[in-house]
Amino acid sequence: MKRMLRAALAIAFAFSLIAWATPQAKKDTGAGTKKTSAKKETATKPADHGLFTPGDIKWVDAPNALPTGAKLAVLEGNPFQPGPYTMRLKMPDGYQIMPHYHLRTEHVTVVSGAFNLGMGEKFDKSAALAMPAGTFGFLAPKMKHYAWSTGETILQLHGIGPWELVYVNPADDPRGQKK
Repeated sequence: MKRMLRAALAIAFAFSLIAWATPQAKKDTGAGTKKTSAKKETATKPADHGLFTPGDIKWVDAPNALPTGAKLAVLEGNPFQPGPYTMRLKMPDGYQIMPHYHLRTEHVTVVSGAFNLGMGEKFDKSAALAMPAGTFGFLAPKMKHYAWSTGETILQLHGIGPWELVYVNPADDPRGQKK
């Protein structure tokens, strides 16, 4: 009986390894890899996984909910639609985000640089906590906070979208400011 069970498990394991190792080149080429056609080169992303080396990450200007100067890279999902997302935010030295909150839990990992985070409705550098590279934190919905960067800083943010940012003081919202 034990031999039959072991044999069945070994066969099942072998088939799962074969299925896992079967090339899927016709389906997709993997995140960040190039697929060449006669017309042009395009990047493709598979639906079931993603792998991004630093050189694969495509930075664009951050959305207008954030002050100008930051860059954003979406790694997974669409942060502005319902569903899971992972994105990175690159901020220059001294970049500030005035007191605000989010409507959903926000998860933050400091990838590089230093992120300074304070809680409350007033921007007060003396009441903030420095988060060096490698730090992880999460904030409950509607928790009022503010932040700034020390040195160029990259954050990884993930959660369930849509990602929204609501400023405590509407005058701090860059979406309402003239450029």
